[in-house]
Amino acid sequence: MTSDPRPNRTHILHRDPSRVLPVAVAGDGPFVIDSAGRRYLDASGGAAVSCLGHSEHRVIAAIKAQLDRLPYAHTSFFTSEPAEALADFLISRAPEGLEHVYFISGGSEANETALKLARQYFWEKGETGRRHFIARQQSYHGNTLGALSVGGNPARRAVYEPILLPVSHIPPCFDYRNRRADETSEEYGLRAANELETEILRLGPETVIAFIAETVGGATCGAITPAPGYFRRIREICDKYGVLLILDEVMCGMGRTGTLFACEQEGVSPDLLTCAKGLGAGYQPIGACLMSGEIYDAITQGSGTFQHGFTYIGHATACAGALAVQQVIEEDGLLRNCQAMGDALGAALRDRFGDHPHIGDIRGRGLFRAIELVEDRAAKRPFDLKLKLHAKIRAEAMAEGLMVYPGGGTIDGRSGDHVLMAPPYIITQAGVDMIATRLAAAVDRAVAAVMA
Repeated sequence: MTSDPRPNRTHILHRDPSRVLPVAVAGDGPFVIDSAGRRYLDASGGAAVSCLGHSEHRVIAAIKAQLDRLPYAHTSFFTSEPAEALADFLISRAPEGLEHVYFISGGSEANETALKLARQYFWEKGETGRRHFIARQQSYHGNTLGALSVGGNPARRAVYEPILLPVSHIPPCFDYRNRRADETSEEYGLRAANELETEILRLGPETVIAFIAETVGGATCGAITPAPGYFRRIREICDKYGVLLILDEVMCGMGRTGTLFACEQEGVSPDLLTCAKGLGAGYQPIGACLMSGEIYDAITQGSGTFQHGFTYIGHATACAGALAVQQVIEEDGLLRNCQAMGDALGAALRDRFGDHPHIGDIRGRGLFRAIELVEDRAAKRPFDLKLKLHAKIRAEAMAEGLMVYPGGGTIDGRSGDHVLMAPPYIITQAGVDMIATRLAAAVDRAVAAVMA
């Protein structure tokens, strides 16, 4: 047998095969520990997933107990106690009008499910000419073909453009980049929302199924919060033209921004709401699509069958783990800690980066925060994306023992760098200070390297 020339011999197709990854072997609260014994403070929750950290014994015990009872039963034959209990828990706390839930295995599946539910809803009503979805530029909704089609992340879409669904994309509500100097935040929010009405009228209201948006923008542009009144105006426009509103809270929901559902802070209820990541906190793969009673009734009183499904929907063990996660969040008052430590993280970032010549914006809500990097702060001019500043920051942060979630193409897919942070809800003031200190060191070394 000839020797393998690869430096990191593996039979896995990793996300970036050129990188040699450390091997994660253990977790300790907010820390991940590798095979060399090195500890990394998980300031991004992986990808905003690990909201309880990596060693919550109550969740692990609930999963083990369910495995002892029944790991899995296919939902064409059975429902399960954990799935029913989790559904009851979520719907009892959901925004008004959301009355039923469909469990899947992650965020991409959740958004794929929402798109299909929206289309079938109109099919059941006899409005079969509705075929268009409207979404936003600089958004991300998942990697299945349907979810990728409504996503507005140019880099993720590029390879697959020829096989994606045709979808309209309007500008995002991105205050730092898109608000004019002569506008208040409220005026800008109204202008940004009215882009939806313009697009609905261009397509023809009778042809539009739904508008889908992240309540708080996530990985593509870095924790962009909606302008005041933006989503209330979006809701008005959707209602005016009979268009469904789908809110994607896969990343920003389940407490991440300080309330269980991010849209609670916007004063709106969607017709469909998706969640995942913080739903199960990484202890088991799970996602969910919550739907209005009207959508549920249209299907159950119409054809009677939702024409969709995955093998692992309503997985008993995943639901048991997710229910335990949500119970821990509630019992331990972690939404309050998310708010308090979110404020502390925002303050720490402003203290470290408020006057930094290469930090243009510090933004976010709760424990969902980001910094945007610029070459020229006064002009808001970004670094050349070819410099891959965001990737250098990630490498420097890992060297500091810090996990963050940097991204490139922040502005339009071709320029801009940001760093997203989504630490676990159990984070303390000491952890917040550690994030700010280690991130500052990583940013300064990475910026110095690209400017050398």
